[in-house]
Amino acid sequence: MATYKYGIYLQQFTSDAFDQDHGPGAPAPFAGVYRCMGCHREIGIASGHVLPPQGHHTHLPAQGSIRWRLIVYADHNPK
Repeated sequence: MATYKYGIYLQQFTSDAFDQDHGPGAPAPFAGVYRCMGCHREIGIASGHVLPPQGHHTHLPAQGSIRWRLIVYADHNPK
């Protein structure tokens, strides 16, 4: 699970972008932290970089397929 020390650097946002799953090898639509929804492994990645491929890590059958979901968005253009 992603953790943080200072809550002042984070804000809650209800964008649909946090509800979409992305397959292995897909380009990351946003920079940030992505979580595999099957095994809960997390990665940090830049926007447009390719999410880890299918062989990056293995799942038990009960974990289902590898599905990456944005859990923390990294804002490159703060106001």
